[in-house]
Amino acid sequence: MQKIAILGGTFNPIHNGHIHLAKQFAERINADKVLLIPTFKPPHKTVKDFASNNDRLQMCRLAAKETNFEVSDIEFRRKGISYTSDTLKELKKEYPNSEFYFISGEDMFLTLKKWHEPNTIFKLAVVCAAPRSSDGMRSLLNYAGELEKVGAKSLIEDIKYLPISSTMVRNAVKNGKNIEKLVPIKVADYIAKNNLYLERKNGY
Repeated sequence: MQKIAILGGTFNPIHNGHIHLAKQFAERINADKVLLIPTFKPPHKTVKDFASNNDRLQMCRLAAKETNFEVSDIEFRRKGISYTSDTLKELKKEYPNSEFYFISGEDMFLTLKKWHEPNTIFKLAVVCAAPRSSDGMRSLLNYAGELEKVGAKSLIEDIKYLPISSTMVRNAVKNGKNIEKLVPIKVADYIAKNNLYLERKNGY
């Protein structure tokens, strides 16, 4: 069975922290493929300064070219609220002989039992996370133990956290700062060329 690492998110925009996390997990599980899946409508949060679906998809594709990752628009095509359980069910049909490793951030991992159809997620994927706080590793391992009691498989890795966020990138753009150390070069060029995240370009 091939191993597929999956990293989803609003990617508004995708940044080097995302790429670093996906690379590290891909190396540690010896993944055959890494899928980046931009969210159509996130169920967990409201995002300000939301770039268009096309812009977010194109930025992911530009980032993927530099990493040999692949990008799936599966949640854009499905529309509606982007539930991970629905995405995994569709991916299982597309890649029936694959083992999925679903990568999440520390905060989101610690809420997995509250997600939509969590048992479906646990059935279809190994859930992965890395700490982003000083006490994060202990919290993640404790929660992973709770998840195992309900049948989940998890992988917790102590991966160095890059202190970058999409909010940080958007604010830097608004303030006229250079973002080439925060996002892939081609993504920085795309943001500048298309005037993304400037005050007059907010919204859809």
